[in-house]
Amino acid sequence: MHKTKAEILTIGDEILYGHILDTNSQWISTELDNIGIKVVRKTTIGDKREELLSAFHDAEQRADVVLITGGLGPTNDDLTKPCLAEYFNCEIKMHEQALLEVSEFFKSKGRELTEVNRLQAALPECCTMLSNKIGTAPGMWFERNGKVFVSMPGIPREMQLMMTKEVIPRIKNVFSTDIIYHKIIKTIGIGESWLADMIKGWEATLPPHIGLAYLPSLGQVKLRLTAVGEDQEQLVDEVEEKITSLKPLIGKYIYGYNRDQIEAVVGKMLAGQEKTLAIAESCTGGYLSHMITSVAGSSAYYRGSVIPYHNDHKIDLLGVKENTLKENGAVSEQTVIEMSNRVREKFNADIGVATSGVAGPGGGTPEKPVGTVWIAYADGNDTVAKKLQLWKDREINIKASAIAVLNLIRISLLKTIEIKN
Repeated sequence: MHKTKAEILTIGDEILYGHILDTNSQWISTELDNIGIKVVRKTTIGDKREELLSAFHDAEQRADVVLITGGLGPTNDDLTKPCLAEYFNCEIKMHEQALLEVSEFFKSKGRELTEVNRLQAALPECCTMLSNKIGTAPGMWFERNGKVFVSMPGIPREMQLMMTKEVIPRIKNVFSTDIIYHKIIKTIGIGESWLADMIKGWEATLPPHIGLAYLPSLGQVKLRLTAVGEDQEQLVDEVEEKITSLKPLIGKYIYGYNRDQIEAVVGKMLAGQEKTLAIAESCTGGYLSHMITSVAGSSAYYRGSVIPYHNDHKIDLLGVKENTLKENGAVSEQTVIEMSNRVREKFNADIGVATSGVAGPGGGTPEKPVGTVWIAYADGNDTVAKKLQLWKDREINIKASAIAVLNLIRISLLKTIEIKN
């Protein structure tokens, strides 16, 4: 079966200048993926005739479907429609149905249809009009030599409705497509290169129709398996079989799949074991608590937090020993161990965790440079402390530290399960 390919063109100087964010291409990509069409390229073009015509030509060589958003307004800088008319060598004329729909739209809003707005109903003769139910710019569908061009408004809600109601049904009628099935395996606590080395033998056993991609992010690496074929059930079974054979290799690093988030996974583990949590965070400044409480139902296991940013409050609020801070400093194994134990006791929780570090960009020393962070876990039986050597970026250090603590909780809870079994 021919693999149907698509290219997305987003048009507008405002995107290139960074004045607005292009969310259209991401949304369109997801919808095309759902119907088995692979996006091979996304391009943003400014409001220039020559650049638009060149982009149309290049896209037609690469793709079966070219989806265009933007440039359909009534002003002189909106060039998509005249450029498409030129590219497909046809005249622009008033379209009766489009004029009726534009007129009805303005009437429903109690507004007068101006001559400028009336011109939005003028379309290239060689296109099929696509109705815009919530806006004034009709879409356009062109077919030539087995290729399809679709032009849609740049306003996201108008584009999305048109894509859903008009474009996708037409594409499915014109093209026969494969099924594309994705499964994302989420790992934590291991870097991309180490992970790749551990699973290189397993990766070599993947059949040609199942691809693997590494998607690293802060403290985590996602493994995306993409299977392409004609039978959805068979693809799902094949992917699950491959995941089953992967687990013995990296199972301790896998925390979830697809849309699972580490804070929700840890919360589910806490709730499942009926454990409660209290947090003492210094360098993370409440970010870890925010992650925990962003999960619905977290009140079942979250007791509360203390943010003793100043050393005085580590002593006054938590009860960290003054000598511990004098002898070892706030950023030390001894201090975070005391912080985790004291906050657990203070909130009468099963588990206490703590963070203390040099988030940056200033404040580092030769012994404790920016990015030095200590984290700790205590549950009354076990106390675990870990040193992190992170980066020079404050925001990244805060987030990476919080993720590392969540993983520390996850690992400790997994050990509890193993001991019980």
